[in-house]
Amino acid sequence: MKIHEYQAKELFARYKIPVPSGRVACTAEQARAIACELGRPVAVKAQVHVGGRGKAGGIRLATTAEEAQTAAQAILGMNLKGLTVQRVLVEEACDIAQEYYVGITVDRSARQDVAMVSSVGGVDIEEVSAQTPQKIAKLHLDPLYGLLDFQARLLVGQAGLPGSVGQQAVAILKQLYKLRRDCDASLAEINPLVLTPEGRLVAADAKINVDDNALFRQEELAALREEQEEDPIEAEAHRRGITYVRLLGGDVGVIGNGAGLVMTTLDVVQREGGRPANFLDIGGGAKAELVANALEIVLMDPGVKGVLFNIFGGITRCDEVAHGIRQATSGMSIRVPIVIRLTGTREQEGRKLLEGSALISAESMDSAAREIVKLVRQGHVAPAAVTAERGATASGHSG
Repeated sequence: MKIHEYQAKELFARYKIPVPSGRVACTAEQARAIACELGRPVAVKAQVHVGGRGKAGGIRLATTAEEAQTAAQAILGMNLKGLTVQRVLVEEACDIAQEYYVGITVDRSARQDVAMVSSVGGVDIEEVSAQTPQKIAKLHLDPLYGLLDFQARLLVGQAGLPGSVGQQAVAILKQLYKLRRDCDASLAEINPLVLTPEGRLVAADAKINVDDNALFRQEELAALREEQEEDPIEAEAHRRGITYVRLLGGDVGVIGNGAGLVMTTLDVVQREGGRPANFLDIGGGAKAELVANALEIVLMDPGVKGVLFNIFGGITRCDEVAHGIRQATSGMSIRVPIVIRLTGTREQEGRKLLEGSALISAESMDSAAREIVKLVRQGHVAPAAVTAERGATASGHSG
């Protein structure tokens, strides 16, 4: 779950991370009043959950309260990458001598947090990481010990920050790590961390993403969730209690039972030359109502040209899954091909239940991914009702 910059800066202030003075405004008149109170040049910043706000015109500088009001009028109601700006942050404009980057996130491959510091801030850190990775100092952190003092000093030194600000940077990095742990954040980032001409470090921007799975113990943060700020399909899936993540630019819908299995399926689809459109885990069961909801969610994405079910029958029986899929799809008008891989408990009985339908059965994950990618590439259109007279079977080596 993402929170707004102004909300993240409120958290920063609690953890003694220096931030510019400012407040959020919902009207241009409020923005003018805040600028008057601050009594100095301000930045008026759109509060939406997207990057690249400055390049899109969502951040403007103002030297007077009247200019702040004009800037807010221009930004409020603006459409930024599909999201409407409903509020702006009006804060003191920072005098910038140098821009740095500080961030802490989760490295899932290493199963550890990773702290990052760079002397290059204010730009897309992903671009810096791809083109000049040597400019980012990284350190993996043992979850039992966290970020130790000597590690913070080492990281700041490796990043090339001058000694005159090293002590400040170490203190900020340690507090950022504490905030990340306390808030169950998957990402806590300052970009840019600004060095003022007076030699003071200030968090000019703030980004915090909270782990959805930890919201049950983060009641204060959970109350900040705004569905209108999320992807609309993801928001609808959340309302239905379905674990779904949309992957922009994909055309193969993926549904499976178990997070690990779905993640593997995404990799296999991509290996076969396809573009996964989503992650959707239906969990341990596949009742008709759940399957119907899952399919409806996946097919809300207009880019989806085919759907792949990958079901492993452990405790779950494959014939029950097949029955649930047939029952769910019998009342739906689906115009894209659906390939189903069933393996495990009562898989033969499950495949038999799919016979006589337009649902395409596959014996392995590899063959299923290969078949759906082929059908999508060919622009295959399924019959108006998926319960056509005859189905097809794709087979291959077990995956």
